[in-house]
Amino acid sequence: MSPEDLNSPQQTWSWPDSLDALVAASAFHSLIFENDRVRVLQTRILPGQTVPVHTHRWPCVLFISSWSDFVRRDHLGNVTLDTRLGFQSPALHSPAWMEPLPPHTVENVGCSELFTIQVEIKSVL
Repeated sequence: MSPEDLNSPQQTWSWPDSLDALVAASAFHSLIFENDRVRVLQTRILPGQTVPVHTHRWPCVLFISSWSDFVRRDHLGNVTLDTRLGFQSPALHSPAWMEPLPPHTVENVGCSELFTIQVEIKSVL
C-alpha cells in the first residue's frame, strides 16, 4: 500500500460503512480515540464467541494483550486463517502490522480472551 492509498481510502475500499467494525460488530470493538489521521480500537473476544461479519478499512499497528486461538472466515464462511494449524503465537505487547481486512468473522476457539488494541492509520502527513 502506498502513501497515496492511505490518503484516499474511498478510492480503494469497496465495502459499505455498515460493515465497519464499530458498526457491524460493536459488541466486540470499542473506540478509544479518533482524529483525522488515526483511529484506535479495542477488541475483546471471549472464548467461544464469534464476532459477526465486519471489516477493518485501514492498515493498523496491532498490540495483542491477551492471545487465544481463533478462526477467521470470509463473508462466505470460508476459513481464511485457523491459528491452530501451524500458526506461531505472536509475542504479547509487541507491535505487529496488519493490512486492511475485507468482510470476515472471528471465532475464538481457544481457552482465553483475545484482547487487542489496533491503531488504524487513516492518513499520512
